[in-house]
Formats: sequence, C-alpha cells, structure tokens
Amino acid sequence: MKDQLISEILLARQRVYALAQATPLQALEIDLGFECFIKREDLSPINAYKWRGAFNRMSLLDETELKRGVVTASAGNHAQGVALSAKKLGTHARIYMPLTTLKMKQQAVKRHGGDQVDVCLVGDSYDEASKEAKRISAEEGLTYIHAYDDLHVMAGQGTIADEIAMSGKGPFDVVFIQIGGGGLAASVATWLKKIYPSIRIIGVEGEHQASMAAAVDAGKPVAIDYVDVFCDGTAVKQAGDHTYPICCDVVDEYMTVTNDEVSAAIEVLWNTIRTIPEPSGAMGLAAAIKMKDDLKGKKVVTILCGANMDFHQLGNISNASGVGSATKRYFRFNIKEEPGELLRLLENGLGEFNIVDFQYGKTHGTESWPILGVEGGSEALKQLPTQLKGSSIHFEDVTSSSDVAFRVIPFRSQMIMNPYFFELEFPERKGALHDFLKSVSGSANICYFNYQYTGERVGRALIGFEFQSDEERQSFIEGMSSGHWQFRAFQELDTDSSKRITG
Repeated sequence: MKDQLISEILLARQRVYALAQATPLQALEIDLGFECFIKREDLSPINAYKWRGAFNRMSLLDETELKRGVVTASAGNHAQGVALSAKKLGTHARIYMPLTTLKMKQQAVKRHGGDQVDVCLVGDSYDEASKEAKRISAEEGLTYIHAYDDLHVMAGQGTIADEIAMSGKGPFDVVFIQIGGGGLAASVATWLKKIYPSIRIIGVEGEHQASMAAAVDAGKPVAIDYVDVFCDGTAVKQAGDHTYPICCDVVDEYMTVTNDEVSAAIEVLWNTIRTIPEPSGAMGLAAAIKMKDDLKGKKVVTILCGANMDFHQLGNISNASGVGSATKRYFRFNIKEEPGELLRLLENGLGEFNIVDFQYGKTHGTESWPILGVEGGSEALKQLPTQLKGSSIHFEDVTSSSDVAFRVIPFRSQMIMNPYFFELEFPERKGALHDFLKSVSGSANICYFNYQYTGERVGRALIGFEFQSDEERQSFIEGMSSGHWQFRAFQELDTDSSKRITG
C-alpha cells in the first residue's frame, strides 16, 4: 500500500492546486538550540490542511457520483474541506458533525459550502457522527468521503510533504507529525522518507489520545477507552485500518504531549509569528520543544496543521501555557491564621517571583491554606521547593489539582467578624501585591482573596478583610479612600450561613 500511496501523491499534485495554492514553510525565529521550520497550513483557504485530501478524493468522482452527492463525518476541519470542494465541483455534501462541534466550525462549513452543503448534528463524538454518516451512505447511495482512512484522502494530504521537499530549505533531520486517525502522518512520512531516507519521523499524539501508539502496541487498530478533546482535531478513538500499517512502516517513534505543553507551544507561536493555532495545530511544535535537548544542531520541521479555534478557549490556553513551559506553578501553603502571615510568606519565600494567582478563603480559626500561583524562570521554579523546605515553610504543589483549575475557593462566612469586601485595582507589576499587603499590614486580617493575572496593565482582585470591631472596619475604609489604591465596595455578604464563593 505504501508504494501505491507514493503513486497517488504524485497524481494528487496534479489536482489539489486547482483549489488552492501551496502554503509556506517558515523559519521560527527563536533560539531553541535547533533550526525549526513551521509548515503554515493555517494560511490555507480553510485555515487547515484538510482541504487537500477532501478535494483530491472528490476530484475522482464521476458525473453520476457528483450528481448524487457525497456524505461525510467530521469534527470540523475535514468538513470545511468537503464543503469547499463541493462548492468547487458543483456537487452536494451532507456533513455529519457531533452536537458538541464548536459553533464557529459549523458556521465555517456553511460559509465555505453555501447552498451546496447540509450540516447534520448527531451524537456527542466523531465516532457517533461517523456511524450515522456511513449508514446514510449505504442507505442512499452517497459516496462517503472519509476524514483520513482513504488512500486518495491520504494522497492529498501528502502534497504537504512534497511542498516541504520543494521548499529548498532541506535536507531535514527530524519531522514531528501530529496523529489523530493517522492520515497526515502516513502520507507525509511516506513521502519524506522517499526524499530523505535518513529522516527521523516522530508521530505526536495528545495525552489520552494515543490511538495509533495503542494500535502499534496491540498489533492492530484498537479503540481506546477515553479520548481527551482539548486537541479536538486529533481526538480519534481508533486508528484507521489503512493508516495503521503505513504508520507502522514509516513512523520511527511515537510520543505524547500534554495539554499544558500544547498551550505553551501556542504561546510560542503567538510570540514569534503572531498566529494562534488550534491546539492540535501546535502539537508538533510542543513535541519539538519537549525534545529540544536531543535536537541540538538539527534541522526540524513541524506542521501547523490548523487554526480553527473557538475564541473562548483562549483563556484556558493562556492559563495553562506557563505550566506547560515550566514557568508557572501553583502551591498551597499552610500558615497561621494571623494578620501579617501572608506578607511574611511573600517576603521570606516568594520574593523573587511574580504572583499570578491568589486563591484563599477563611475556613479555620487558627490555620490557613492560601493557594498562590507563582511565575518565574524554569530553573528558579525548579529550585523553589528546596528553598521553601529550607525555610521551614509548609506547602503542597497543587499545579495539577482540579480545585485550583476550577477556582473552587472554600469560605466559611460564619467565621468572619465585621467583614469588608471590595474590588481592588493595582498596577500589574512584580511586587505590587506585596506593596498593597504591606500598606494595610496590622490594620486588618485577610479572610478572602481571589486574583488571577489577565495580561492587562492593571490587576483586579476581589478581597475580603475582617476586623475586631466595626470602628476598625470604618477606619480601614476611610484609610483606603484617602490612599492611592483604586477600589470599589463589593456587595455585603450574609455572614449567617456557610457558603462557597467560586471565581
């Protein structure tokens, strides 16, 4: 099948460019210790590579098949490729997508296909949508255009490798190729191995998405139990029957990347070439960065395979990027529930770091457990636990804890005396939080703090203080009003019942 695939890639070169042009291979201007090139599939007509395989396959339809129409299933990018191809070829496409498909991807399909497409939402996963699409294909005699497990679809994707080879920037030592069902990896690896026999092919799968590695281990395609959908473009439960044997032959090794590592790679792409890929689009670069110590002096290629991401996902990616690049960690500290204790923690243990997250609510009369997100150099952060232990500071690393990620902040309001809650605005710079706490030290005790870095010039936090008497509370408010801190009062809380406040 590999030899047939090579022949079909040659033929695909004569078809795909009737729809769109080649995409650039761009050098990444960043010091990683190796030369890194990015294949910019995000610059294609659908902002992803899937148009190549869809159009190549559909270009082979005869007049009767074109008149009857086609059917497919996709979580997004393949659907857009089929829609664009249907409009170009004058056929009709019925496209089945999961009910969970992002609105922007549904809208993109309709935009590219116009009246030539119908979008049908079925099931909660690609597999459920695919099952229904195949049923309709058999029942109504419509040609099924597979997203990856089809020789001609694979051949279309293989033109990416041909463009890499024709770029004049080779030869290349290593290429990282993301794997979902395996169509991209099988075709690109096959062609690059033909051009550069000694090239090292590394297949990249998301953590909890490694269906191809599972197939290799099992000796056949098998369904994995759970599929994480953060990198939704590669969220496939089972490797393809056609892609699996080819990948076995041409992919030298497999590795996984975490969602945090992918988020860190997205940040690198934004900081260097000012593009924001969808998570699956950054998986190759995430893997290369993860392996950078083994790539010194090498010439490396990664594929930015798509940039169709929902805007609302950006917040999660921003929060996770520091963890993925080892420049951000979260710690839960155990300190006394006394005025000034938090300030002493900042001064004695965390002075050299930026505080980018603060989660705390009073739950105990004598002990407190504030959670602080700290940001700094990777080496400094690596040494921080040792330094904290040396200072006899009690802590727990909670970087991967779900309650931290979801900002679940326990708070027992019945324990609070004479509270005052307010929203504080302060300059977003290193040491600003310390300066504020020092300015109010001795006048109040913190009972609640909810702050998260947002990238703005100013930071905003919801803070609660408690006081021994109402007179002290009023004195504090007057002092704040006459100071240089910008704040506004928050609504009074019912102190008669226990509750949780979540950010």
